[in-house]
Amino acid sequence: MNSTESRYFNSSLIRRSLHREAFDKHLLSIPPGSPSPAFFEQLASCAQELNGTVACQMVLGGSNRPEVDESMVAQVGWPLSWLRGDPCNGRSPAESQAIVISGTPVQPIRVDDRLVGMVYEDDDAVYCQLGGVLPNDIGASRKEQARQFFENMELALAQAGLEFRDTVRTWLYLDQLLDWYDDFNAVRTQFFRERGVFDRLIPASTGIGASNRNGMALLGDALAIKPKTDRIQIFPVPSPLQCPAVDYKSSFSRAVEVDTPDYRELYVSGTASIAPDGRSIYVDDIEQQIRLTMEVVDAILASCAMDWSNATRAIAYFKDMKYLSAFQDYCGQNEINDLPVACLHADVCRSELLFEIEVETVTRRSTSLATDTTGE
Repeated sequence: MNSTESRYFNSSLIRRSLHREAFDKHLLSIPPGSPSPAFFEQLASCAQELNGTVACQMVLGGSNRPEVDESMVAQVGWPLSWLRGDPCNGRSPAESQAIVISGTPVQPIRVDDRLVGMVYEDDDAVYCQLGGVLPNDIGASRKEQARQFFENMELALAQAGLEFRDTVRTWLYLDQLLDWYDDFNAVRTQFFRERGVFDRLIPASTGIGASNRNGMALLGDALAIKPKTDRIQIFPVPSPLQCPAVDYKSSFSRAVEVDTPDYRELYVSGTASIAPDGRSIYVDDIEQQIRLTMEVVDAILASCAMDWSNATRAIAYFKDMKYLSAFQDYCGQNEINDLPVACLHADVCRSELLFEIEVETVTRRSTSLATDTTGE
């Protein structure tokens, strides 16, 4: 781990860099700050220093922020997902995460003139990162918007020569999720069935209640990978402590592993306090919900010979931000140090669930995973 003076943003920037044969993938955890032209200019400068291109960015903003300056957003030259939720730090309005790709050409993908993705490739696979995908018609019903959303993802992937069945991971943010999550699941399941998703790989996923600056029923991101050779292996990873989500009609895998010649990368879905039989447990007990959730994730990581020290990025979701201290206490007591985690106030998929976390981890094969913490 290297520590150097930060050139960007107001405090520490954590970067995890995965060095592939043909390209580097840099995962940035950007400290809290106020999104502004300067904020995005600094990210662009950081990417330029890495000789790379920003593939996507997620801004976890406050619900009480003033209206977004659309002229500022129009200047952003990469896919952007801007979520509205309460920030975890009352002194700063937003946290952010971004992915930068360097060492290989990165091509933009647009749907209806909106920049929604970046695609790049090497000798082993085509990789497509989607961000800020939306439905088309704000006046349509929520179920109709959900269908439009998945169809737009499919259109974006088709431009990269991929099918929806190549999707490895999705991030789904539903406005007023608790009012229509069952309807959303029905639309997703039907779309997956039509596209043959259940015959290949059910993606890992996060489904969270958060609104977006566009006023649509949902917004989402995705990662899709189309292998060219058998040097890339992609497969679902079960949870040792939870049943498959499809058992209670939610169409996602608990985790998905992507094996390359260079590393093994694990995408753990949004995870909450759910028992092996699918019931929510420890209702109204945030400490126990956090403990069980973290133990469930820990068991998934251990099953893949990884632990929290392998984390490249994470997002924690809180029904009430007063629960943040309980999460911090758990991490401190269990020596989960330097976790590159962003936090958002958001509804989890069941009203009684108070906490959810997703995480990505990497373990090395023949090349190195470099970790840079830049800042004070």
